[in-house]
Amino acid sequence: MKKILIIEDESPLLEVMIEKFNLEGFETLGAKNGVDGLYLAHKQHPDLIILDIVMPKMDGMEMMQKLREDAWGKKVPVIILTNLNLEEMKILGKSKIPDQVEKDKPLHYFVKADMKLEDVVKTAKAAVA
Repeated sequence: MKKILIIEDESPLLEVMIEKFNLEGFETLGAKNGVDGLYLAHKQHPDLIILDIVMPKMDGMEMMQKLREDAWGKKVPVIILTNLNLEEMKILGKSKIPDQVEKDKPLHYFVKADMKLEDVVKTAKAAVA
């Protein structure tokens, strides 16, 4: 059974995603901020991480940067979820985020308003196949 860690601060979305991935046959872990997510990632070594960007305690980009400092963390696939597209992040002054997304090489990038959960599941399944 493949293990997925979902790091998302919006409780309803986190719960729906955990339920969906469990129904799809994954062992699913959840965290509501980057600090807890990084801890779980290093402790549990999931096969895939689904990561929100805007979160309390530690945002997703900082978490991904810290994750990539570790030998295991350099290789684990990451799918990013966010409420902002890359252009909106540039406009809001988060111009480092697009560069870091490229540098840290997430597997895929989904804008929450435009995503379908089925597409996230399909991408996740392909990543861990």
